[in-house]
Amino acid sequence: MPMLSPHLPFLSFPKPLVPPLAVPKPHTHRPLLPSRARAAPSSNAASPPPPPSTSSPPPDGVGPAAPTRGDRFIGRQLAAEAAARVLAPEDAERRRRRKEKRRALAQKPSGLASCYGCGAPLQTAEEGAPGYVDPAAYELKKRHRQLRTVLCGRCKLLSHGHMVTAVGGHGGYPGGKQFVSAEELREKLSYLRHEKALIVKLVDIVDFNGSFLARVRDFAGANPIILVITKVDLLPRDTDLNCIGDWVVESVVKKKLNVLSVHLTSSKSLVGITGVISEIQQEKKGRDVYILGSANVGKSAFISALLKTMAYKDPVAAAAQKYKPIQSAVPGTTLGPIQIDAFLGGGKLYDTPGVHLHHRQAAVIHADDLPSLAPQSRLRGQCFPANDTDVELSGNSLFWAGLVRIDVVKALPRTRLTFYGPKKLKINMVPTTEADQFYKSEVGVTLTPPTGKERAEGWAGLEGVRELNIIYEELNRPACDIAISGLGWISVEPSGVPSINPDDNVEGEYDNGELHLTVHVPKPVEIFVRLPLPVGKTASQWYRYQELTEEEEELRPKWHY
Repeated sequence: MPMLSPHLPFLSFPKPLVPPLAVPKPHTHRPLLPSRARAAPSSNAASPPPPPSTSSPPPDGVGPAAPTRGDRFIGRQLAAEAAARVLAPEDAERRRRRKEKRRALAQKPSGLASCYGCGAPLQTAEEGAPGYVDPAAYELKKRHRQLRTVLCGRCKLLSHGHMVTAVGGHGGYPGGKQFVSAEELREKLSYLRHEKALIVKLVDIVDFNGSFLARVRDFAGANPIILVITKVDLLPRDTDLNCIGDWVVESVVKKKLNVLSVHLTSSKSLVGITGVISEIQQEKKGRDVYILGSANVGKSAFISALLKTMAYKDPVAAAAQKYKPIQSAVPGTTLGPIQIDAFLGGGKLYDTPGVHLHHRQAAVIHADDLPSLAPQSRLRGQCFPANDTDVELSGNSLFWAGLVRIDVVKALPRTRLTFYGPKKLKINMVPTTEADQFYKSEVGVTLTPPTGKERAEGWAGLEGVRELNIIYEELNRPACDIAISGLGWISVEPSGVPSINPDDNVEGEYDNGELHLTVHVPKPVEIFVRLPLPVGKTASQWYRYQELTEEEEELRPKWHY
Protein backbone atom coordinates (compact mmCIF):
# COMPACT_ATOMS: atom_id res chain seq x y z
CA MET A 1 0.00 0.00 0.00
CA PRO A 2 1.20 3.44 -0.71
CA MET A 3 2.28 5.47 2.25
CA LEU A 4 0.12 8.49 2.96
CA SER A 5 1.72 11.74 4.05
CA PRO A 6 0.77 12.89 7.51
CA HIS A 7 -1.73 15.73 7.77
CA LEU A 8 -0.03 19.09 8.50
CA PRO A 9 -1.84 21.40 10.89
CA PHE A 10 -3.04 24.83 9.47
CA LEU A 11 -0.89 27.72 10.75
CA SER A 12 -2.50 31.14 11.09
CA PHE A 13 -0.76 34.56 11.38
CA PRO A 14 -2.14 37.90 12.52
CA LYS A 15 -3.26 40.23 9.67
CA PRO A 16 -1.21 43.43 9.09
CA LEU A 17 -2.67 46.74 10.21
CA VAL A 18 -1.78 48.55 6.90
CA PRO A 19 -4.36 48.97 4.15
CA PRO A 20 -4.21 46.42 1.39
CA LEU A 21 -2.38 47.31 -1.82
CA ALA A 22 -4.44 48.31 -4.80
CA VAL A 23 -4.56 45.55 -7.34
CA PRO A 24 -4.25 46.86 -10.91
CA LYS A 25 -7.04 46.09 -13.22
CA PRO A 26 -6.35 43.79 -16.09
CA HIS A 27 -5.15 45.72 -19.19
CA THR A 28 -7.60 45.86 -22.02
CA HIS A 29 -6.66 46.88 -25.53
CA ARG A 30 -8.58 49.83 -26.96
CA PRO A 31 -8.37 51.30 -30.45
CA LEU A 32 -6.16 54.44 -30.64
CA LEU A 33 -7.98 57.72 -31.18
CA PRO A 34 -6.62 60.89 -32.83
CA SER A 35 -4.60 63.13 -30.57
CA ARG A 36 -7.32 65.79 -30.57
CA ALA A 37 -9.86 63.24 -29.35
CA ARG A 38 -7.48 61.95 -26.70
CA ALA A 39 -6.74 65.43 -25.43
CA ALA A 40 -10.39 66.50 -25.27
CA PRO A 41 -11.99 66.17 -21.82
CA SER A 42 -14.86 63.73 -21.37
CA SER A 43 -18.27 65.39 -21.40
CA ASN A 44 -20.05 62.70 -19.37
CA ALA A 45 -17.62 62.45 -16.52
CA ALA A 46 -19.29 61.25 -13.39
CA SER A 47 -17.49 63.54 -10.99
CA PRO A 48 -15.98 67.01 -11.42
CA PRO A 49 -12.17 67.24 -11.73
CA PRO A 50 -10.29 67.71 -8.48
CA PRO A 51 -9.31 71.28 -7.59
CA PRO A 52 -5.74 72.26 -8.56
CA SER A 53 -3.12 71.84 -5.90
CA THR A 54 -1.69 75.01 -4.39
CA SER A 55 1.58 73.37 -3.37
CA SER A 56 2.93 72.45 -6.86
CA PRO A 57 2.54 73.93 -10.38
CA PRO A 58 0.10 72.19 -12.70
CA PRO A 59 1.65 69.47 -14.88
CA ASP A 60 2.16 70.02 -18.61
CA GLY A 61 -0.10 67.12 -19.31
CA VAL A 62 -0.72 63.56 -18.30
CA GLY A 63 -1.30 60.43 -20.18
CA PRO A 64 -1.44 60.88 -23.95
CA ALA A 65 -1.23 64.71 -23.60
CA ALA A 66 2.13 64.56 -21.77
CA PRO A 67 5.15 66.08 -23.64
CA THR A 68 7.27 63.61 -25.57
CA ARG A 69 10.96 62.97 -24.93
CA GLY A 70 11.79 65.18 -27.91
CA ASP A 71 9.70 68.02 -26.50
CA ARG A 72 11.47 67.76 -23.15
CA PHE A 73 14.91 67.70 -24.84
CA ILE A 74 14.17 70.82 -26.87
CA GLY A 75 12.83 72.54 -23.77
CA ARG A 76 16.00 71.77 -21.84
CA GLN A 77 18.16 73.06 -24.72
CA LEU A 78 16.24 76.33 -24.97
CA ALA A 79 16.40 76.82 -21.21
CA ALA A 80 20.17 76.18 -21.18
CA GLU A 81 20.78 78.66 -24.00
CA ALA A 82 18.67 81.32 -22.25
CA ALA A 83 20.55 80.75 -18.99
CA ALA A 84 23.88 81.00 -20.84
CA ARG A 85 22.89 84.33 -22.34
CA VAL A 86 21.76 85.69 -19.00
CA LEU A 87 24.23 84.16 -16.56
CA ALA A 88 27.37 83.80 -18.72
CA PRO A 89 27.54 86.36 -21.57
CA GLU A 90 31.26 85.65 -21.87
CA ASP A 91 30.37 82.23 -23.27
CA ALA A 92 28.65 83.87 -26.22
CA GLU A 93 31.73 86.09 -26.70
CA ARG A 94 33.94 83.00 -26.54
CA ARG A 95 31.85 81.29 -29.21
CA ARG A 96 32.03 84.42 -31.37
CA ARG A 97 35.84 84.49 -31.09
CA ARG A 98 36.03 80.79 -31.89
CA LYS A 99 33.93 81.33 -35.00
CA GLU A 100 36.10 84.28 -36.03
CA LYS A 101 39.23 82.16 -35.54
CA ARG A 102 37.86 79.38 -37.75
CA ARG A 103 37.01 81.91 -40.45
CA ALA A 104 40.46 83.50 -40.23
CA LEU A 105 42.30 80.18 -40.35
CA ALA A 106 40.40 79.36 -43.53
CA GLN A 107 42.51 82.12 -45.17
CA LYS A 108 45.74 80.26 -44.38
CA PRO A 109 47.68 79.41 -47.54
CA SER A 110 46.67 76.05 -48.91
CA GLY A 111 48.69 73.63 -50.98
CA LEU A 112 47.67 75.31 -54.25
CA ALA A 113 50.53 76.09 -56.60
CA SER A 114 51.37 79.81 -56.59
CA CYS A 115 53.69 82.13 -58.47
CA TYR A 116 56.94 82.40 -56.54
CA GLY A 117 57.28 86.04 -57.57
CA CYS A 118 53.96 87.46 -56.26
CA GLY A 119 52.17 84.61 -54.45
CA ALA A 120 49.10 84.67 -56.74
CA PRO A 121 47.55 81.22 -57.39
CA LEU A 122 48.56 79.93 -60.80
CA GLN A 123 45.75 79.86 -63.38
CA THR A 124 45.35 79.41 -67.14
CA ALA A 125 41.86 80.86 -67.65
CA GLU A 126 42.21 84.68 -67.62
CA GLU A 127 45.24 86.09 -69.42
CA GLY A 128 45.06 89.60 -67.94
CA ALA A 129 44.76 88.44 -64.35
CA PRO A 130 47.60 87.83 -61.87
CA GLY A 131 48.93 84.27 -61.79
CA TYR A 132 48.29 83.59 -65.48
CA VAL A 133 50.54 80.97 -67.08
CA ASP A 134 50.43 79.65 -70.64
CA PRO A 135 48.43 76.38 -70.54
CA ALA A 136 51.13 74.40 -72.36
CA ALA A 137 53.84 75.61 -69.98
CA TYR A 138 51.59 74.95 -66.99
CA GLU A 139 50.93 71.34 -68.04
CA LEU A 140 54.62 70.74 -68.70
CA LYS A 141 55.67 72.05 -65.28
CA LYS A 142 52.85 70.16 -63.61
CA ARG A 143 53.89 66.92 -65.25
CA HIS A 144 57.42 67.32 -63.94
CA ARG A 145 56.24 68.59 -60.52
CA GLN A 146 57.97 71.94 -60.96
CA LEU A 147 55.05 74.33 -60.38
CA ARG A 148 56.92 75.99 -57.50
CA THR A 149 59.46 77.27 -60.06
CA VAL A 150 56.86 79.03 -62.26
CA LEU A 151 56.74 82.82 -62.69
CA CYS A 152 53.41 84.28 -63.86
CA GLY A 153 53.11 86.63 -66.84
CA ARG A 154 52.55 89.73 -64.69
CA CYS A 155 55.73 89.12 -62.68
CA LYS A 156 57.72 88.75 -65.90
CA LEU A 157 56.53 92.21 -66.96
CA LEU A 158 57.30 93.66 -63.51
CA SER A 159 60.82 92.24 -63.64
CA HIS A 160 61.36 94.20 -66.87
CA GLY A 161 60.25 97.52 -65.36
CA HIS A 162 56.59 97.58 -66.42
CA MET A 163 54.12 99.20 -63.97
CA VAL A 164 51.38 96.54 -63.86
CA THR A 165 48.91 97.29 -61.07
CA ALA A 166 46.81 94.57 -59.51
CA VAL A 167 45.10 96.33 -56.61
CA GLY A 168 41.90 98.15 -57.52
CA GLY A 169 39.67 100.61 -55.73
CA HIS A 170 42.31 103.06 -54.46
CA GLY A 171 42.62 106.53 -55.91
CA GLY A 172 44.41 106.41 -59.24
CA TYR A 173 44.53 102.64 -59.42
CA PRO A 174 42.35 101.26 -62.23
CA GLY A 175 39.85 98.60 -61.25
CA GLY A 176 38.38 95.54 -62.91
CA LYS A 177 37.45 91.93 -62.39
CA GLN A 178 41.09 90.87 -62.66
CA PHE A 179 42.11 93.14 -59.77
CA VAL A 180 42.06 92.34 -56.07
CA SER A 181 41.06 94.89 -53.45
CA ALA A 182 43.13 96.13 -50.54
CA GLU A 183 40.52 94.65 -48.20
CA GLU A 184 41.01 91.21 -49.75
CA LEU A 185 44.74 91.45 -49.18
CA ARG A 186 44.11 92.35 -45.53
CA GLU A 187 41.78 89.36 -45.23
CA LYS A 188 44.58 87.10 -46.46
CA LEU A 189 46.61 88.13 -43.40
CA SER A 190 43.80 87.66 -40.86
CA TYR A 191 44.95 84.14 -39.92
CA LEU A 192 48.28 85.44 -38.64
CA ARG A 193 46.92 86.56 -35.27
CA HIS A 194 45.90 82.95 -34.54
CA GLU A 195 49.23 81.40 -35.59
CA LYS A 196 52.27 80.86 -33.40
CA ALA A 197 54.84 82.78 -35.40
CA LEU A 198 57.62 85.35 -35.22
CA ILE A 199 56.72 88.68 -36.86
CA VAL A 200 59.35 90.88 -38.51
CA LYS A 201 57.73 94.28 -39.03
CA LEU A 202 59.31 96.66 -41.56
CA VAL A 203 59.08 100.48 -41.44
CA ASP A 204 60.48 102.90 -44.03
CA ILE A 205 62.61 105.58 -42.34
CA VAL A 206 61.82 108.08 -45.12
CA ASP A 207 58.08 107.60 -44.49
CA PHE A 208 58.26 106.57 -40.83
CA ASN A 209 54.78 107.71 -39.75
CA GLY A 210 53.01 106.79 -42.98
CA SER A 211 54.38 103.23 -43.10
CA PHE A 212 54.38 102.41 -39.39
CA LEU A 213 51.16 100.30 -39.26
CA ALA A 214 49.91 101.66 -35.95
CA ARG A 215 47.42 98.77 -35.60
CA VAL A 216 49.90 96.02 -36.38
CA ARG A 217 48.58 93.94 -33.45
CA ASP A 218 45.39 93.44 -35.46
CA PHE A 219 47.53 91.27 -37.76
CA ALA A 220 50.22 89.98 -35.40
CA GLY A 221 48.02 89.18 -32.40
CA ALA A 222 50.14 88.29 -29.36
CA ASN A 223 53.10 87.06 -31.43
CA PRO A 224 56.52 88.63 -30.70
CA ILE A 225 57.62 91.43 -33.06
CA ILE A 226 61.08 92.42 -34.29
CA LEU A 227 61.02 95.99 -35.67
CA VAL A 228 63.22 96.59 -38.72
CA ILE A 229 63.80 100.13 -40.01
CA THR A 230 64.65 100.02 -43.72
CA LYS A 231 66.40 102.39 -46.17
CA VAL A 232 68.69 104.07 -43.63
CA ASP A 233 71.21 104.42 -46.47
CA LEU A 234 68.90 107.14 -47.91
CA LEU A 235 69.33 109.46 -44.91
CA PRO A 236 71.38 112.63 -45.52
CA ARG A 237 75.13 112.31 -45.37
CA ASP A 238 76.88 112.68 -41.98
CA THR A 239 73.76 111.61 -40.09
CA ASP A 240 74.57 110.16 -36.65
CA LEU A 241 72.77 106.81 -36.45
CA ASN A 242 73.04 106.85 -32.65
CA CYS A 243 70.62 109.78 -32.67
CA ILE A 244 68.39 108.02 -35.24
CA GLY A 245 68.24 104.82 -33.17
CA ASP A 246 67.30 106.69 -30.00
CA TRP A 247 64.68 108.74 -31.90
CA VAL A 248 63.09 105.58 -33.33
CA VAL A 249 62.98 103.80 -29.95
CA GLU A 250 61.42 106.88 -28.33
CA SER A 251 58.76 106.98 -31.07
CA VAL A 252 58.02 103.26 -30.61
CA VAL A 253 57.60 103.73 -26.86
CA LYS A 254 55.19 106.63 -27.42
CA LYS A 255 53.15 104.51 -29.82
CA LYS A 256 52.93 101.86 -27.05
CA LEU A 257 54.09 99.06 -29.34
CA ASN A 258 55.84 96.27 -27.45
CA VAL A 259 58.70 94.92 -29.58
CA LEU A 260 61.67 92.67 -28.88
CA SER A 261 64.26 94.93 -30.51
CA VAL A 262 64.80 97.62 -33.15
CA HIS A 263 67.22 97.23 -36.10
CA LEU A 264 68.41 99.95 -38.49
CA THR A 265 69.06 98.30 -41.86
CA SER A 266 69.72 98.86 -45.54
CA SER A 267 68.77 96.14 -48.02
CA LYS A 268 70.99 97.78 -50.64
CA SER A 269 74.23 97.97 -48.64
CA LEU A 270 73.32 95.03 -46.32
CA VAL A 271 73.94 97.22 -43.27
CA GLY A 272 72.31 95.77 -40.13
CA ILE A 273 71.09 92.58 -41.85
CA THR A 274 73.41 90.33 -39.84
CA GLY A 275 71.92 91.61 -36.57
CA VAL A 276 68.40 90.84 -37.79
CA ILE A 277 69.40 87.29 -38.76
CA SER A 278 70.95 86.71 -35.33
CA GLU A 279 67.79 87.98 -33.61
CA ILE A 280 65.55 85.78 -35.80
CA GLN A 281 67.61 82.64 -35.10
CA GLN A 282 67.51 83.39 -31.38
CA GLU A 283 63.75 84.07 -31.18
CA LYS A 284 62.40 81.75 -33.90
CA LYS A 285 62.33 78.56 -31.78
CA GLY A 286 60.97 76.42 -34.60
CA ARG A 287 58.20 78.86 -35.54
CA ASP A 288 57.51 80.29 -38.98
CA VAL A 289 58.78 83.82 -39.65
CA TYR A 290 56.50 86.35 -41.36
CA ILE A 291 57.76 89.58 -42.95
CA LEU A 292 55.02 92.18 -42.42
CA GLY A 293 54.72 95.82 -43.49
CA SER A 294 52.85 98.37 -45.55
CA ALA A 295 52.94 98.35 -49.34
CA ASN A 296 56.27 99.38 -50.89
CA VAL A 297 58.10 99.39 -47.58
CA GLY A 298 60.80 97.12 -49.04
CA LYS A 299 59.78 93.61 -47.88
CA SER A 300 60.91 91.77 -51.02
CA ALA A 301 64.23 93.65 -51.10
CA PHE A 302 64.75 92.88 -47.42
CA ILE A 303 64.12 89.16 -48.02
CA SER A 304 66.65 89.17 -50.87
CA ALA A 305 69.22 90.78 -48.57
CA LEU A 306 68.36 88.28 -45.84
CA LEU A 307 68.85 85.27 -48.14
CA LYS A 308 72.05 86.70 -49.60
CA THR A 309 73.59 87.15 -46.15
CA MET A 310 72.39 83.78 -44.84
CA ALA A 311 73.62 81.94 -47.95
CA TYR A 312 77.25 82.11 -46.74
CA LYS A 313 76.51 79.66 -43.91
CA ASP A 314 73.13 78.10 -44.75
CA PRO A 315 72.87 75.94 -47.92
CA VAL A 316 69.07 76.00 -47.68
CA ALA A 317 69.06 79.82 -47.92
CA ALA A 318 71.56 79.64 -50.78
CA ALA A 319 69.19 77.40 -52.75
CA ALA A 320 66.23 79.68 -51.97
CA GLN A 321 67.92 82.64 -53.69
CA LYS A 322 67.06 81.25 -57.11
CA TYR A 323 63.31 81.66 -56.58
CA LYS A 324 62.82 84.83 -54.56
CA PRO A 325 59.94 87.37 -54.63
CA ILE A 326 59.80 90.03 -57.35
CA GLN A 327 60.76 93.62 -56.44
CA SER A 328 59.04 96.62 -58.05
CA ALA A 329 57.77 100.13 -57.30
CA VAL A 330 54.14 99.02 -57.73
CA PRO A 331 52.20 98.85 -54.43
CA GLY A 332 50.67 95.39 -54.38
CA THR A 333 53.47 93.51 -56.13
CA THR A 334 52.98 90.64 -53.67
CA LEU A 335 49.42 89.31 -53.83
CA GLY A 336 49.61 86.34 -51.48
CA PRO A 337 51.88 84.82 -48.80
CA ILE A 338 55.00 83.40 -50.46
CA GLN A 339 56.59 80.46 -48.66
CA ILE A 340 60.38 80.34 -48.75
CA ASP A 341 62.51 77.48 -47.44
CA ALA A 342 65.21 79.60 -45.86
CA PHE A 343 66.15 77.96 -42.55
CA LEU A 344 68.22 74.86 -42.03
CA GLY A 345 66.80 74.19 -38.58
CA GLY A 346 63.08 74.15 -39.42
CA GLY A 347 60.41 76.78 -39.86
CA LYS A 348 59.49 78.68 -43.01
CA LEU A 349 60.02 82.27 -44.10
CA TYR A 350 56.94 84.04 -45.55
CA ASP A 351 56.79 87.18 -47.65
CA THR A 352 53.31 88.66 -47.16
CA PRO A 353 51.17 91.08 -49.22
CA GLY A 354 51.80 94.71 -48.34
CA VAL A 355 49.13 96.36 -46.22
CA HIS A 356 47.60 99.14 -48.34
CA LEU A 357 46.99 102.33 -46.39
CA HIS A 358 44.48 104.80 -47.83
CA HIS A 359 46.25 107.79 -46.24
CA ARG A 360 49.45 107.54 -48.31
CA GLN A 361 50.22 109.48 -51.48
CA ALA A 362 50.57 106.24 -53.46
CA ALA A 363 46.82 105.68 -53.02
CA VAL A 364 45.84 108.82 -54.95
CA ILE A 365 48.26 109.20 -57.87
CA HIS A 366 48.33 107.34 -61.18
CA ALA A 367 50.27 104.08 -61.43
CA ASP A 368 52.71 105.56 -63.96
CA ASP A 369 53.70 108.28 -61.44
CA LEU A 370 54.50 105.81 -58.65
CA PRO A 371 58.28 105.60 -59.39
CA SER A 372 58.60 109.35 -58.72
CA LEU A 373 57.63 108.75 -55.05
CA ALA A 374 60.51 106.31 -54.43
CA PRO A 375 63.88 107.97 -53.65
CA GLN A 376 66.70 106.31 -55.58
CA SER A 377 69.67 108.00 -53.90
CA ARG A 378 70.67 109.66 -50.64
CA LEU A 379 68.35 112.49 -49.59
CA ARG A 380 69.50 116.09 -49.64
CA GLY A 381 67.43 118.72 -47.93
CA GLN A 382 66.03 121.46 -50.19
CA CYS A 383 65.96 124.67 -48.13
CA PHE A 384 63.56 127.60 -48.59
CA PRO A 385 64.70 130.28 -48.41
CA ALA A 386 68.33 129.49 -49.19
CA ASN A 387 71.20 130.90 -47.13
CA ASP A 388 72.15 133.45 -49.79
CA THR A 389 68.70 135.05 -50.08
CA ASP A 390 66.90 137.55 -47.91
CA VAL A 391 63.36 136.45 -48.84
CA GLU A 392 60.95 135.98 -45.94
CA LEU A 393 58.48 133.10 -45.96
CA SER A 394 55.55 135.00 -44.45
CA GLY A 395 52.90 135.63 -47.08
CA ASN A 396 54.29 133.02 -49.50
CA SER A 397 53.12 129.57 -50.55
CA LEU A 398 55.37 126.62 -51.38
CA PHE A 399 54.29 123.80 -53.71
CA TRP A 400 55.92 120.37 -53.39
CA ALA A 401 55.18 119.01 -56.88
CA GLY A 402 51.41 118.93 -57.35
CA LEU A 403 50.92 116.99 -54.11
CA VAL A 404 51.53 119.49 -51.27
CA ARG A 405 50.95 123.21 -50.76
CA ILE A 406 52.13 125.11 -47.67
CA ASP A 407 50.86 128.62 -46.95
CA VAL A 408 53.14 130.47 -44.51
CA VAL A 409 50.73 132.71 -42.59
CA LYS A 410 53.14 133.85 -39.88
CA ALA A 411 56.82 133.11 -39.33
CA LEU A 412 60.03 134.61 -38.07
CA PRO A 413 62.08 136.57 -40.64
CA ARG A 414 64.68 133.78 -40.67
CA THR A 415 62.30 130.81 -40.57
CA ARG A 416 63.37 128.11 -43.00
CA LEU A 417 61.55 125.04 -44.33
CA THR A 418 63.76 122.13 -45.41
CA PHE A 419 62.15 119.46 -47.63
CA TYR A 420 63.34 115.83 -47.46
CA GLY A 421 61.93 113.58 -50.15
CA PRO A 422 62.41 112.27 -53.71
CA LYS A 423 64.65 114.50 -55.83
CA LYS A 424 62.32 114.20 -58.81
CA LEU A 425 59.68 116.31 -57.04
CA LYS A 426 60.39 120.01 -57.59
CA ILE A 427 59.54 122.83 -55.17
CA ASN A 428 58.09 126.18 -56.28
CA MET A 429 57.38 129.30 -54.20
CA VAL A 430 54.85 132.02 -55.13
CA PRO A 431 52.97 134.73 -53.18
CA THR A 432 49.95 133.29 -51.41
CA THR A 433 47.67 135.75 -53.22
CA GLU A 434 48.66 134.14 -56.55
CA ALA A 435 48.80 130.52 -55.32
CA ASP A 436 45.32 129.41 -56.48
CA GLN A 437 45.80 130.65 -60.02
CA PHE A 438 49.35 129.29 -60.20
CA TYR A 439 48.23 125.80 -59.17
CA LYS A 440 45.32 125.80 -61.59
CA SER A 441 47.51 126.70 -64.56
CA GLU A 442 50.65 124.69 -63.69
CA VAL A 443 49.30 121.41 -62.26
CA GLY A 444 50.33 118.61 -64.61
CA VAL A 445 52.90 120.89 -66.33
CA THR A 446 55.35 122.37 -63.82
CA LEU A 447 53.74 120.81 -60.75
CA THR A 448 54.10 117.06 -61.35
CA PRO A 449 52.85 114.56 -60.41
CA PRO A 450 50.14 114.36 -61.64
CA THR A 451 51.93 114.24 -64.98
CA GLY A 452 50.23 115.56 -68.10
CA LYS A 453 47.14 117.67 -68.75
CA GLU A 454 44.97 114.62 -69.22
CA ARG A 455 45.65 113.33 -65.70
CA ALA A 456 45.47 116.86 -64.30
CA GLU A 457 41.90 117.21 -65.61
CA GLY A 458 40.80 114.19 -63.59
CA TRP A 459 42.82 115.27 -60.55
CA ALA A 460 40.70 116.02 -57.48
CA GLY A 461 43.13 118.66 -56.24
CA LEU A 462 44.40 119.51 -52.77
CA GLU A 463 41.14 119.23 -50.84
CA GLY A 464 42.64 118.20 -47.50
CA VAL A 465 43.49 121.30 -45.45
CA ARG A 466 45.08 121.46 -42.01
CA GLU A 467 46.03 124.58 -40.07
CA LEU A 468 49.11 124.25 -37.88
CA ASN A 469 50.06 126.49 -34.96
CA ILE A 470 53.60 125.42 -34.17
CA ILE A 471 55.05 126.49 -30.83
CA TYR A 472 58.83 126.70 -30.72
CA GLU A 473 60.77 126.61 -27.47
CA GLU A 474 64.33 126.99 -28.71
CA LEU A 475 65.64 128.86 -31.71
CA ASN A 476 68.82 126.80 -32.15
CA ARG A 477 66.98 123.57 -33.03
CA PRO A 478 64.10 122.63 -35.36
CA ALA A 479 60.66 123.17 -33.90
CA CYS A 480 59.13 120.05 -35.47
CA ASP A 481 58.77 117.96 -38.61
CA ILE A 482 55.70 118.02 -40.85
CA ALA A 483 55.54 114.49 -42.27
CA ILE A 484 53.42 113.89 -45.40
CA SER A 485 52.22 110.28 -45.52
CA GLY A 486 53.83 108.40 -48.39
CA LEU A 487 56.13 111.24 -49.48
CA GLY A 488 58.68 112.54 -46.93
CA TRP A 489 58.91 115.30 -44.35
CA ILE A 490 59.52 119.03 -43.93
CA SER A 491 61.75 120.31 -41.13
CA VAL A 492 60.54 123.60 -39.61
CA GLU A 493 63.46 125.71 -38.34
CA PRO A 494 62.48 129.01 -36.64
CA SER A 495 65.88 130.57 -37.28
CA GLY A 496 67.38 128.29 -39.89
CA VAL A 497 68.62 131.08 -42.15
CA PRO A 498 71.92 132.48 -40.80
CA SER A 499 71.78 136.11 -39.77
CA ILE A 500 74.04 138.57 -41.56
CA ASN A 501 74.00 140.93 -38.60
CA PRO A 502 75.05 139.16 -35.35
CA ASP A 503 73.40 141.90 -33.28
CA ASP A 504 69.89 141.01 -34.48
CA ASN A 505 67.53 140.08 -31.65
CA VAL A 506 65.60 137.14 -33.06
CA GLU A 507 63.85 136.27 -29.80
CA GLY A 508 62.19 139.69 -29.60
CA GLU A 509 60.63 139.49 -33.06
CA TYR A 510 57.75 137.23 -31.95
CA ASP A 511 57.08 137.06 -28.26
CA ASN A 512 54.31 134.44 -28.46
CA GLY A 513 56.66 131.78 -29.92
CA GLU A 514 54.30 130.50 -32.64
CA LEU A 515 54.49 129.77 -36.35
CA HIS A 516 51.25 129.61 -38.34
CA LEU A 517 51.11 127.36 -41.41
CA THR A 518 48.30 125.98 -43.58
CA VAL A 519 49.04 122.67 -45.32
CA HIS A 520 47.01 121.43 -48.33
CA VAL A 521 47.18 117.79 -49.50
CA PRO A 522 44.92 115.45 -51.52
CA LYS A 523 42.22 113.66 -49.59
CA PRO A 524 42.64 111.38 -47.66
CA VAL A 525 46.43 111.83 -47.31
CA GLU A 526 47.44 112.35 -43.68
CA ILE A 527 49.69 115.03 -42.17
CA PHE A 528 51.76 114.18 -39.07
CA VAL A 529 53.44 116.71 -36.76
CA ARG A 530 56.26 115.02 -34.87
CA LEU A 531 59.53 115.66 -33.04
CA PRO A 532 62.27 116.55 -35.53
CA LEU A 533 64.19 113.61 -37.01
CA PRO A 534 67.90 114.25 -36.24
CA VAL A 535 69.43 114.13 -39.74
CA GLY A 536 72.45 115.93 -41.11
CA LYS A 537 75.79 117.01 -39.72
CA THR A 538 74.48 119.45 -37.11
CA ALA A 539 71.74 117.17 -35.71
CA SER A 540 74.03 115.57 -33.13
CA GLN A 541 74.62 119.05 -31.66
CA TRP A 542 70.99 119.89 -30.94
CA TYR A 543 69.50 116.40 -30.39
CA ARG A 544 68.87 115.57 -26.74
CA TYR A 545 68.75 112.01 -25.44
CA GLN A 546 65.98 111.16 -23.00
CA GLU A 547 66.95 111.04 -19.34
CA LEU A 548 65.77 107.65 -18.08
CA THR A 549 65.91 105.76 -14.81
CA GLU A 550 67.48 102.30 -14.71
CA GLU A 551 64.03 100.70 -14.67
CA GLU A 552 62.86 102.70 -17.71
CA GLU A 553 66.08 101.90 -19.53
CA GLU A 554 65.55 98.21 -18.88
CA LEU A 555 62.00 98.25 -20.24
CA ARG A 556 62.87 100.11 -23.44
CA PRO A 557 63.64 97.93 -26.48
CA LYS A 558 67.29 97.92 -27.53
CA TRP A 559 68.26 99.12 -30.99
CA HIS A 560 70.97 97.61 -33.21
CA TYR A 561 72.87 98.71 -36.28
